[in-house]
Amino acid sequence: MARVLIVGAGAAGLMAAGAAVRQGHQVTVLEHMDKPAQKILVTGKGRCNVTNDCTAEEFLHHVRTNPRFLFSSLGAFPPAKTMELFESLGVELKVERGRRVFPVSDKAEEIRQALLRYAQDAELVHDGARKLLLEELPPEAEEASAVPENPRHPKKKKAGPALRCIGVRGTSGREYRADAVLVATGGVSYPTTGSTGDGYRLARQAGHTLVEPVPSLVSLVSHDPDCKKMMGLALKNVTLTLFEDGKDIFEEQGEMLFTHFGISGPLTLSASSHLGDMKKHKYHAEIDLKPALSEEQLYDRITRDFALLANHAAQGALVKLLPASMQPVMVARWGIDPATKANQITREQKRELVRLMKHWNVPIDARGDLAHAVITSGGVSVREVDPRTMQSKKALGLYFAGEVLDVDAYTGGYNLQIAFCTAQSFARNLDETSQSR
Repeated sequence: MARVLIVGAGAAGLMAAGAAVRQGHQVTVLEHMDKPAQKILVTGKGRCNVTNDCTAEEFLHHVRTNPRFLFSSLGAFPPAKTMELFESLGVELKVERGRRVFPVSDKAEEIRQALLRYAQDAELVHDGARKLLLEELPPEAEEASAVPENPRHPKKKKAGPALRCIGVRGTSGREYRADAVLVATGGVSYPTTGSTGDGYRLARQAGHTLVEPVPSLVSLVSHDPDCKKMMGLALKNVTLTLFEDGKDIFEEQGEMLFTHFGISGPLTLSASSHLGDMKKHKYHAEIDLKPALSEEQLYDRITRDFALLANHAAQGALVKLLPASMQPVMVARWGIDPATKANQITREQKRELVRLMKHWNVPIDARGDLAHAVITSGGVSVREVDPRTMQSKKALGLYFAGEVLDVDAYTGGYNLQIAFCTAQSFARNLDETSQSR
């Protein structure tokens, strides 16, 4: 039996705690927030998209950063096992569009409560983690080789961990000693839910390299005044294409939303994951408002509508084509005199309307802030973490799971699944790694 200390009572932390307890380990969870797993409550718009009902192979195609790191953990704990686990905890699940998995109740609180039940035999302590307790390891003795080494081609010897993690000093000043310490603190998105970047600070103490955290799955900022004019307008069944320096890098059909600062909604969040360095590249989005129609079909549709509404002014002629809040914006961008009657609109003007409806342009100026990002991209470099056990290659007894790692995916339940499978890998290999200490 190992003494296990888990820093962070979020999705990864509670999953790891429950799995470790079931293997007979003594588990303590540190949580600096009054209410554990608060971020669960804001996932999936409060419904909690708990995973995606796909195979491990399909899953990896949706992982944006370092998918290879997940081969082992996802293979051992795929989405099917996540669904099986939550159903065993009394959560009835359903599969929706894009194979997204939600609780039938549509309440994220049900997932949160299930995780708390799963980890109920662990000790939950309301304390933060100020500092890792680290001790230096003696240098490893070199074994004599049976074959003499060629002096011209000496073998490069991999240095093992120089440190051992033996616990954590809490923000209260109390020391928590442990055989294994798991950092499952999440990233820095939605800091009001407890994700304040503490895990990055702890990782640095052990000498880990950090990939700069940036917001991902986030709304996009545009200074285009048309966005503010249509604030609150939700578009369904549209296609959004993201361009980098004029080259399309993302295209998907679904839902999006205009806001006072730019664009948001599921399509926008997915597109945001494809953004690179915004100081080096120029980005814009194009919205196809009628993806089911070709340009010729749309032209014919417009011609029919204008014939039926022959005596209506330009804006009124758009009543069957566009939502009310978009009609005046379209007329202004179209550049047509608003007083123009539908039966006076020329063929060239109809062609221009088709172009605007198929290629509505939104310049992208910046990512939304980390405070409102769904996840954080970046974190602890996976090159310094064992992908099978989640143990640090810098310090024995130190582990990482979930969003604190430099692994992230697109929307659709993939990021929570990453938290769950990396947490399960940690717990599954505790016996093996504890024996090596």
